[in-house]
Amino acid sequence: MIDWLVIIGYGLSLSLIFLFSLGQLHLAIRYRKSKKSTPATIAPLTELPLVTVQLPIYNELYVVERLIRQVCLLDYPKEKLEIQVLDDSDDETKSVVDKVAKEYRRIGFDIKVLRRHERTGYKAGALQNGLEQARAEFIAIFDADFLPDPHFLKETLPHFTTPKVGMVQTRWGHLNRNYSWLTKLQAFGLDAHFSVEQTGRSASGSFINFNGTGGVWRKKCIVDGGGWTADTLTEDLDLSYRAQLKGWHFTFLENVESPAELPILMPAVKSQQYRWNKGAAETARKNLGAVLTSTLPLKNKLHAVQHLLNSSLFFFLFTASLLSLPLLYTMNHLPTYSTLFNAASVFVLGFLFVSYFYWVASGSSFPKKPLKYFLIHFPMFITFSMGMSLHNAIAVLEGWLGIKTPFLRTPKFNVLKDKISWKTNKYIKWKLTPAIVLEGLLSVYFAFGLWSAFYLSDFGLIFFHLMLTIGFGGIFLLSIKPYGFLASKA
Repeated sequence: MIDWLVIIGYGLSLSLIFLFSLGQLHLAIRYRKSKKSTPATIAPLTELPLVTVQLPIYNELYVVERLIRQVCLLDYPKEKLEIQVLDDSDDETKSVVDKVAKEYRRIGFDIKVLRRHERTGYKAGALQNGLEQARAEFIAIFDADFLPDPHFLKETLPHFTTPKVGMVQTRWGHLNRNYSWLTKLQAFGLDAHFSVEQTGRSASGSFINFNGTGGVWRKKCIVDGGGWTADTLTEDLDLSYRAQLKGWHFTFLENVESPAELPILMPAVKSQQYRWNKGAAETARKNLGAVLTSTLPLKNKLHAVQHLLNSSLFFFLFTASLLSLPLLYTMNHLPTYSTLFNAASVFVLGFLFVSYFYWVASGSSFPKKPLKYFLIHFPMFITFSMGMSLHNAIAVLEGWLGIKTPFLRTPKFNVLKDKISWKTNKYIKWKLTPAIVLEGLLSVYFAFGLWSAFYLSDFGLIFFHLMLTIGFGGIFLLSIKPYGFLASKA
């Protein structure tokens, strides 16, 4: 009985991962086709509209001044620009905000600092509060770690060509991509999303999403979509689906970059990954039914389902990983089912599909040396993702079960070079959790899988178990010692 539970659980998990890989393959193909077509020419605006720029802030002592000063460098007439600093801070950030805002008001900027008595609804609540007071038809949003290019508004606003274009999203850039291997691997994964995924979905006419920052909304679209709500941790993905289900169209601009700072410590990476993955599961739980019962074409429904269930992949990856070791022993004492086990090798195709997806993304990120970039970063990225599977699977499970937790902000550092000290950052809160201990034990568990390969003379899963051993071991070490080698100059 237990043997069959292992076989069924492992097979089901691999099947769902394989279906996900098919979706990634299709996006990569659509992306490559879209790059062969000549983009439509967008004429610059003859009359510039009023724009409200929202800056949601919560305890951003190290980056808030940099953010406000950069936004005030936007190449846009002052009389057409309203800046809202949505400051929910309860520390020294408040005095920095007031000082810089006062400085720019003196030279003619319409910059308002909006504060609430209670931080109800977290970021979503702050955005909704600002929206209700915004004067402009268009709303640009930047998180605290972003440094928008001065030409941002003049490059994005012309794409609101028709009244049904509700949002324009730009590609994230990375100010500190080469700070460490940890930032390099984050950039590798994010680049694939902001090239192949977003462009591929857009090219196929499927839903894309606002990424929380680095984009511009039409105010009517936000209102018609139901406004910002805090019942998920990813209010950006949630509103994106509610608005597009109402018939609004979104545009993604791969050629317009919005630079931002990547987290440099594992605790910060984990808090960000937790919010993204749990929020995505919550959003799927909330909107999946509406997608399936909508009048969308089947192709677009399939892409939307894959999109909403992206984070759930970690649950199935962790399940397949956990069951792979008992599967070795099941295969050893059930040789009569060897044909069934051999048939599972078809799922190697899934790995090849995902490899192709990231290969295409590598060509977009580093067109001059894509092979070198891919061969160096892809194996490490996959190993890193495997090591994060427990942490992210817990987040996904909580999201699907409706377990509510507070909005966890990602600490910002304002660290772009290794010579700048960040170890006194007051927002770094480290503690040893049961999940971290379990990550260490899982590294030992999969190391036993490596030993089992030699003991059973079955090497079919040896590379899988090697990556899992390294992945969980690396995540464990970086979690108990966040100041380790990956947080220094690589």
